[in-house]
Amino acid sequence: MNEQNGKPADPASVKRQRLSLPAFAALAAAIVAAAGISVGASRASEAPRRVAAYVGAAPDAKASKPEVAVFAGGCFWGVQGVFQHVEGVLGAVSGYAGGAADTAKYLVVGEGDTGHAESVQVTYDPRRIHYDQLLQLFFSVAHDPTQRDRQGPDAGPQYRSAIFPQTDEQARVAADYIAQLDRAKAFGAPIATRIEPGKAFYPAEAYHQDYLQLHPTNPYIVINDLPKVEQLKQLFPDRYRAEPVLVGAAGRR
Repeated sequence: MNEQNGKPADPASVKRQRLSLPAFAALAAAIVAAAGISVGASRASEAPRRVAAYVGAAPDAKASKPEVAVFAGGCFWGVQGVFQHVEGVLGAVSGYAGGAADTAKYLVVGEGDTGHAESVQVTYDPRRIHYDQLLQLFFSVAHDPTQRDRQGPDAGPQYRSAIFPQTDEQARVAADYIAQLDRAKAFGAPIATRIEPGKAFYPAEAYHQDYLQLHPTNPYIVINDLPKVEQLKQLFPDRYRAEPVLVGAAGRR
């Protein structure tokens, strides 16, 4: 991971600053428009859209305590930023999943041979949102599930689309939902998302947490990630929350 795709080799060196979400959206629209890029086009062949909801029963419909889900969809900055704006999410932490504990380090994972994927651990209240609904957001706006071992400008298995189920039921629902979307030809290509059970999650370094919120003027964030938050607001107004839940001390639940 380096500056080739706009991601700094040492993200901790980037000056931190905060903007309101409306300012994020305005900044993204202005810069992306100036660059001649179509905001809201996460897939080369089509504009993002709200894919159909899962037709089966929610695996956590009767749960009353917080549950955990882990998703990988390219750079964790944007995936975390999306889920931080989802109503019912209690926390979203950037990290690594798929490999060993001793290789769960940013620069090591960036080599592409650790088995890890940049991932986000989502803690949520099942009384307000269910696992299958998180999956719907994951496939609709958090990333492009048709890209294999890459996401946008980032290439390598560490950027793969993957789901790390925490229970057998999560694994079943994820597999059923992928099959449902593929049967319906929800995308212009088959879904490449891998289901990888039994993999531990390791939180990323502190400077990666809340990255979208703290570095909104980073060109990588402006072009690749801020539009996802805007898509969440537009496509899922019933799921969107204006104030993000942050990892840092300033965050609220």
